Amino acid sequence: MSENRIYLDWNASAPLRPEARVAMIEALSLIGNPSSVHSFGREIRRRIEDARVSVARLVGAEPFRVVFTSGGVEANHLALLGIENSLCWTSEIEHESVLAARSEAERLPITSGGVIDLESLDCRLERFLRIQSTQNSPKLLVSTMLVNNETGVIQPIAEIASRVRRVGGLLHCDAVQALGRAPIDMAKLDVDMMTVSSHKIGGPSGVGALILGPKAPPLTPILRGGGQESRQRAGTENIIGIIGFGRAAMLALQEQGVYSETVAPLRDRLEREVRLQAPHVRIFGAESPRVANTCCLGVEGLRSETLLIKLDLAGIAVSAGAACSSGRARPSHVLKAMGCNEESAASAIRVSMGTLTSAADIDRFLDVWLSCVRR
Repeated sequence: MSENRIYLDWNASAPLRPEARVAMIEALSLIGNPSSVHSFGREIRRRIEDARVSVARLVGAEPFRVVFTSGGVEANHLALLGIENSLCWTSEIEHESVLAARSEAERLPITSGGVIDLESLDCRLERFLRIQSTQNSPKLLVSTMLVNNETGVIQPIAEIASRVRRVGGLLHCDAVQALGRAPIDMAKLDVDMMTVSSHKIGGPSGVGALILGPKAPPLTPILRGGGQESRQRAGTENIIGIIGFGRAAMLALQEQGVYSETVAPLRDRLEREVRLQAPHVRIFGAESPRVANTCCLGVEGLRSETLLIKLDLAGIAVSAGAACSSGRARPSHVLKAMGCNEESAASAIRVSMGTLTSAADIDRFLDVWLSCVRR
């Protein structure tokens, strides 16, 4: 990043790609409404459809199944509220927007490694089948994220999907933190709905998408009054944001493998050094499969709020959990679900890297972090 400031908060938002910025600036000169049938409207419509193709290719989906939204939160709400009369299950570590959308949902437990407990899921599905055979139970809708935003732990989505399919249920996957950082193939994952967001891959904030699988039923829109987005989401499209999203998605597809090749070694080096210099450090989720760019670590007795201030004064940006929950006094619900006590959860910070992160950035972080730990 800049000479004196280091950005290690890519899970909150990735820096805007220069190519996306250029595409958005060019889009400012476009005139018209994409729903208009004249040449001005058709040109904007063409740009939107090009972006739709790029987003679809990034996850192995068909373009006409991409529904653009204002971001991941709206896409999650559309998925969870768009299936009417459904019985909803979510995990205990989901994004706040999923937990808030269906507050009555049954919570699936998590192992200490941050992975959904498949044995517990099997037991609940067996119970659901017994109830279903004796009464006309509603459709089951399960929602679970592909990559946790705080720990980087990858969930076994394909295994969950095969279980949910056996009872005739639907599966929604929040893939916001996985997009661009791990290969995604909707067909292989066998999910019915997938949430993605632009600003996690270097596109603009304020635009995302809900991507529908071939088995997804028609959704009941939560925004009504227009025929946009195949009548799934009313409102004139965010033209500039969608065009920027499309350009970022095109570049992210070209970069497949970069995170595992260049970012993972930086994360692994950081974790080796903190373990060597501070053996009492805890790296949350380290025993489970994780995306290459995320390290959630803590030392009991050193509260995350204190550490964030010291790092920020040194020009280093990290976070304590999800950015949308910053400023909260309570410890992370994700770490508590993993069995962490209050003091351990309150010590956690999240270091998240990206394609612009350098070895010098990691060295500087280690210097400041270790000085705080030693004091």
